[in-house]
Amino acid sequence: MNKHRKPNPIKCFLLVLMLCGQFAFAQNVTQQMQKLQLTYQLINSLYVDSVDSEALAEEGINAMLKSLDPHSVYISPDEVTAMNEPLDGSFEGVGIQFNIFNDTLMVVSPVIGGPSEKVGIMAGDRIIKIDDKNVAGVGLKNSDVFKCLKGPKGTKVNVYILRKGVSDTLSFTVTRDKIPIHSVEAVYKASSNTAYIKITRFALNTHKEFLDALDQLAPFENLILDLRGNGGGYLKAAIDIADEFIDNNKLLVYTEGVNSLKREHYASKLGKFEKGNLVVLIDEGSASASEIVSGAIQDWDRGIVIGRRSFGKGLVQRPFDLPDGSLIRLTIAKYYTPSGRCIQKDYEKGTDAYRKEIYDRYESGEMSFSDSIHFNDSLQYKTRLKGRVVYGGGGIMPDLFIPVDTTQFSDYYRDLLASGTVNKVVLTYVDNNRKKLSAQYPDFDTFSKKFTVSDKLLSLLISEGEKAKIEVVEEELEISKELINEQLKALTARDLFETSEYYQIINQISPAYNKAIEIIESSGDYSDLLK
Repeated sequence: MNKHRKPNPIKCFLLVLMLCGQFAFAQNVTQQMQKLQLTYQLINSLYVDSVDSEALAEEGINAMLKSLDPHSVYISPDEVTAMNEPLDGSFEGVGIQFNIFNDTLMVVSPVIGGPSEKVGIMAGDRIIKIDDKNVAGVGLKNSDVFKCLKGPKGTKVNVYILRKGVSDTLSFTVTRDKIPIHSVEAVYKASSNTAYIKITRFALNTHKEFLDALDQLAPFENLILDLRGNGGGYLKAAIDIADEFIDNNKLLVYTEGVNSLKREHYASKLGKFEKGNLVVLIDEGSASASEIVSGAIQDWDRGIVIGRRSFGKGLVQRPFDLPDGSLIRLTIAKYYTPSGRCIQKDYEKGTDAYRKEIYDRYESGEMSFSDSIHFNDSLQYKTRLKGRVVYGGGGIMPDLFIPVDTTQFSDYYRDLLASGTVNKVVLTYVDNNRKKLSAQYPDFDTFSKKFTVSDKLLSLLISEGEKAKIEVVEEELEISKELINEQLKALTARDLFETSEYYQIINQISPAYNKAIEIIESSGDYSDLLK
């Protein structure tokens, strides 16, 4: 008996086809690479004028990526560090918040616990010299300041300072250190039972900052998570945050692409806020990781999403380092919420149309009227527990729509903000009155209750606006007066205290925030929205 099995002709044929297909694909790729290389060599060798080879290569890479999707991008070596700092959660430097004011570098505030605060640099100090370089009255730019003050941890820099009330120039030697970039920007009690946390990006340290915020605010029964204007960040940070709200090994998000295997991410541990009323605030600036968190919470009926339709970015990018220090961020997969929806909006019409889509929402009336939003029935999904209708294909649609509030908005107010006049006036006011204000309002609670914008401060704003060629329109000033006063008060609070105090003031006139407070503290209204 012959022990050798005869080959299966069908299997052999399929194997040959597969090998031929792979060979043909590889051959095609090789041909295309040869075309690119030959074109590059021809231009460098024979083109009529001299060419910048590096710029030529970068333009070629950019052109290829631009043909894919709006989020696949090339990043030059110079831009890589600046791009990564907000997500890595720190940089190395002296630790000050600054403003270039009347061509002078002014310290708005030193970072608490940072190297500048440790040596005695204070808010309101004017830096006139850094090492041997004069920086006063020389047309200084933000990029110049970064070059002078950033540097490796442990290196030293000498700064020379003018301080109000001190006749002599002060000199400080600052040893550079790691400076944290916080992504949890505001943490406070909105009421005795309700906590408020605002996350501005999803970075390396976001989850830890969030846990610290929960501990700081405890005990509380309700939580408002503010993701408005949060453009996203690290996928893992979003998963970790969502995990704090959702229990029992439930699916949080999954990713999948033509060349990327499906990866599912589940709630993995006991979260710190799995019980209690939860509201998530989103708007058209909430994207990517913000949509992962709000989508998971909505799909599991864990909380209520309030605001306006989010940006609509459902693509996952992976960074690939290139030999010269540059990198490519390439879209490798789409992400899907627990109900199976991909919320990526259309980008077939090109990058310009993709970016302009936000402005199209204003023109269509969507930002003012919820019934202006129309979803295709094929994009309809159901939440996992209560079967509520949700949609994919264009952002997260909130459970409760809040239109843009234009009742107090005017062209005059817009021009004051856009020109930087409002910020400039507050900086001048606080700088001239810091000691008096600090004595009069020793803590934020006193400030919040007793501080009012005086006629003198408002008049200063009007006169500074006129210097910037923004003529006062009395009718428009009257329309926007309350908004202007709250903005002035909030910015003053930020300069005297911290960013968190800014939001405590400005949120008081936010319709979405006030609706969140109303809903979250009414068990009946909250439950009705989850039916």
